[in-house]
Amino acid sequence: MSKSGSHLSSQFGGTLLELMVVLLMMAIVLAFTIPRLQEQAAVRQLEVISRKWVMHANFARNQALYLGDPVQMLPRNHQDWNGGWVITSGCIARQPKVNCKARNWLSQEDIYPLYFKNRGFVDPHAHGVQIQFNAAGAAKTGQGGFLANRLILGHRHYADLERQLILGSGGRWRICNPKTDHKGCK
Repeated sequence: MSKSGSHLSSQFGGTLLELMVVLLMMAIVLAFTIPRLQEQAAVRQLEVISRKWVMHANFARNQALYLGDPVQMLPRNHQDWNGGWVITSGCIARQPKVNCKARNWLSQEDIYPLYFKNRGFVDPHAHGVQIQFNAAGAAKTGQGGFLANRLILGHRHYADLERQLILGSGGRWRICNPKTDHKGCK
């Protein structure tokens, strides 16, 4: 039987021990690379949602300018931006027109495992959470005050990952990575 065993071994190109050594080496390589791949996926999630937020906020601003009426961004789940958001227009002015029609323009579903630190934007005066863009394109709170200029988006599984969404003086948002752009994030 040893003759047939050595014949099979040379026919398949290696012994069971050699196969186990190769599998062990692959397991070691995977043990080092999988955490890096998971972190890269988390960075990508953060980038995608950050860009989507900025795109949606800029869209809402541009719609307010185009329509000449207020457009608002508000959380899908009442007070929690982490559950996603929706952009609406129509019937949100202080004195809405009689024949106004509410319209939903864009929305975003739940952003888990990402989250807005400090629950995202909250109006300190009215405790409301919507961002309203007036006909001039300015981002205002529900009470008419100007919006705070910074939201911080983090990742639940990687505490050191974050992006800052900064509202510039011209009403445009930009994304800042505090790890790589210390001066731009201040």
